[in-house]
Amino acid sequence: MNYGLYLSASGVLPNMYRQEVFVNNLANAHTVGFKPDMPGVYQRDVEAVEDRFSGDLSHRLLDKLGGGVFAGPQRTDHSVGLIDMTGRATDVALETKGTFFVVNKIDPVTGQAQLYLTRDGRFASAAGFLVTATGRLRVMGESDQPIEVGSGDLRIDPAGRVYSNDEQVGRLQVVSVPDLQELRKVGRNLFRVLETSEQARQVVEAPTLTVGAVEGSGTDPIKAMMQLVSATKQVAGNANLIRYHDILMDRAVNVLGRVEG
Repeated sequence: MNYGLYLSASGVLPNMYRQEVFVNNLANAHTVGFKPDMPGVYQRDVEAVEDRFSGDLSHRLLDKLGGGVFAGPQRTDHSVGLIDMTGRATDVALETKGTFFVVNKIDPVTGQAQLYLTRDGRFASAAGFLVTATGRLRVMGESDQPIEVGSGDLRIDPAGRVYSNDEQVGRLQVVSVPDLQELRKVGRNLFRVLETSEQARQVVEAPTLTVGAVEGSGTDPIKAMMQLVSATKQVAGNANLIRYHDILMDRAVNVLGRVEG
């Protein structure tokens, strides 16, 4: 096997994966409550370690021969984004890392409500319930029940209490997730918890909210663009090396291996 060709290919695939992650981050630079992903790329051990060669079979050149790179699990940066003031009475922003609003969505197949977490605090009224900005997700209050708001004027106070015509009709359920790596993205700014235990999400009794504001995307557009350019250059560089190895193999077979008749 052409080991150089293998190493070049192992450089293309992880960097194509990095490209996809950075493109998604950049595409969501203006998505409220979006959290950017960080792709994992790991270096394989050198061949002597990978194949567990004994000391008597070891060779100095083999000891230094790298094994290329491979893509690993990506992680999400849950740092709090910039707070953008909107002045709307039903816009609220979470000020603490690892806290989320709870919303639900009806599964079209089973007809059952599925709970999701989000940091997008743009709320409105639809069909008598408090919903997200898209109107497709109902906002959960205490005991995982949708908040009924009727048709009155809405406002939310810094403690998460929801008022309709100055009468309290519910309170936003804000939860914390101790292990943020248990979250998986569902769409642009929705998450679901992998664990089903009560410890996976814990209700925050006294949440800290900023009223009349929303949390912007966690993506830094300039940084994301630089990362994308870097990944693109690495893909192009390794692709060129694949082409060079292909030319070398062609020469080896058709020129060096030619037998004069």
